[in-house]
Amino acid sequence: MAIILLVALSTSHVAFSLRPSLGVCRASGYLPGKSGNCEKSNDPDCCEDGKQYPQYHCSPPVTASTKAVLTLNSFEKGKDGGGPSECDNAYHSDQEKVVALSTGWFNNMARCGHQIKITANGNSVYAKVVDECDSVHGCDDEHNFEPPCDNNIVDASPAVWNALGLDQNVGMVDITWSEE
Repeated sequence: MAIILLVALSTSHVAFSLRPSLGVCRASGYLPGKSGNCEKSNDPDCCEDGKQYPQYHCSPPVTASTKAVLTLNSFEKGKDGGGPSECDNAYHSDQEKVVALSTGWFNNMARCGHQIKITANGNSVYAKVVDECDSVHGCDDEHNFEPPCDNNIVDASPAVWNALGLDQNVGMVDITWSEE
């Protein structure tokens, strides 16, 4: 009896591990857009009335070299980052190497204060996680009337972009990141 149960569990585990959706993060819903006073210091995408924006409660799995998209964000008061950082309820200078991670990677503040290593174009830099790039909520004053973040975003300060030697005018760059 135990052998039959073991074989059955083993077979179901193999079938489960071969499912194509395993490890994939899909949109969990859509947020109807609402425009407003969108501060445009780093050329953000601003919400449009009636447009549907995908929401994500998850992010792709974290690996030793997680693929992501680096975006530019100011964490200073009055700039495009919105309110104070969620981890410490503070604003941060554009000269600090700080980032916000998409909701799934932020993991309910579990990565607050952690240093992550960001690599782009052969260059690497360490940055501290101070905030969430909200992948569920947006199109309101708290989020600078910007849509929810995609599920694979590392939203970085100008200091991170400068340390990587990246052109801030580009606004989005493919990167990898890892926990150190």
